[in-house]
Amino acid sequence: MQDTDRPHEPAALVDAEAHSAGFRQVREARRLELVEDYVELIADLIGDGGEARQVDIAARLGVAQPTVAKMLKRLAEDGLVQQRPYRGVFLTEAGRTLAAEARERHRIVESFLLALGVSPDVARCDAEGIEHHVSGETLEAFRRFTAARTAA
Repeated sequence: MQDTDRPHEPAALVDAEAHSAGFRQVREARRLELVEDYVELIADLIGDGGEARQVDIAARLGVAQPTVAKMLKRLAEDGLVQQRPYRGVFLTEAGRTLAAEARERHRIVESFLLALGVSPDVARCDAEGIEHHVSGETLEAFRRFTAARTAA
């Protein structure tokens, strides 16, 4: 009997510490995902029109304005945004840095997916979710793979 003829055996259960580390990483990524999405969108809106208004953020994210107001309060408490009455929302230096890092991760993941042959629309959408859940090591592997493909 060849190896390909054997039924697939489930992988052995990893030890509890390694298992919990994986779940902690996912929980942290989920926590940061929303924060990064907001600051990246705010940066994009400011870059496009000079300001980010609560109503525009809500429309782009497909959520209600009170949801945006609550998140903006949290972002302000975390030192990522400043809200100015009648002027909209602006990123602090920390917010601009986080937005730039998120945008670069998105670019690397999207480029990797495109290099694999994924269509541009699907690559853009998939990168939006994947970018928050890859480790630095995996992201660097994506970058190297893409660079090697474009250099060839």
